[in-house]
Amino acid sequence: MTMHAASSGLPDLGFGLGLRPQYYPDILDGEPPVDWFEAITENYLVDGGPPLRQLDRIAARWPVVLHGVSLSICGSDPLDMEYLAQVKRLAARVRPQWISDHLCWSRHNGVQLHDLLPIPFNEDTLRHVAARVRQAQDFLGRRILLENVSSYVEWNGSTMTEWDFLAALSREADCLLLLDVNNVYVSARNHGFDADAYLAGIPHDRVAQIHLAGHSDLGDLIIDTHDAPIADPVFALYARALRRFGPVSTMIERDDNFPPFAELLAELDRVRQVAAETLREVAA
Repeated sequence: MTMHAASSGLPDLGFGLGLRPQYYPDILDGEPPVDWFEAITENYLVDGGPPLRQLDRIAARWPVVLHGVSLSICGSDPLDMEYLAQVKRLAARVRPQWISDHLCWSRHNGVQLHDLLPIPFNEDTLRHVAARVRQAQDFLGRRILLENVSSYVEWNGSTMTEWDFLAALSREADCLLLLDVNNVYVSARNHGFDADAYLAGIPHDRVAQIHLAGHSDLGDLIIDTHDAPIADPVFALYARALRRFGPVSTMIERDDNFPPFAELLAELDRVRQVAAETLREVAA
């Protein structure tokens, strides 16, 4: 029986992987034990070609979700409505379970900066971002998920914590959240806040997806690189997240140093095991 994330209104799809071209043959030539795939939206905003054909084939066999990196929902430029129109057309084609992007800005004066840049957490930003989220959702005809990004600097203009900002935004804009557990761990280490306080401040009924990934630990700085296996402390934080949020669709992101597909599947099995053990403990 399909379980549901804690009142988010979206189904718990189980355990998935980020869809990367390196793994197309492994995915399409077999029956890998993967419940769903997350596609990077911008890789498929074309009218045709091999990548879109591969996505069509995968979407015919597995649930997919779309994960964007250039919405710039927190930016000062007007929302790019042509970009949103492309996303809407792609969604009509592949019928994703949901659409997500990042709580950040990535464009200024019409220039796409190709980075996920942090924002000040205050009331002015909250009103600005909430209005833009509502505009995007109205255009797309659905709620979107916003992901917490990893950060390495903080704004002096912040007057609230990141988790309080996310909680307020999710309610004011009626959007959902993509909780990146690795990013929580990275930012907590970089800025010295309590990762468990972060989890406790996020509304349990707004988290519809979880990201897990590897990072580079430089001692006094952690960088979110997605180029290594998930670290043990991140697995531990994931278990604590599940105790708060219950079963939530969870996936692994890998964007560099790609291992053989079998190794990635083995890591996904460990994610399953951690989730199963944690949820059994909760139910006991």
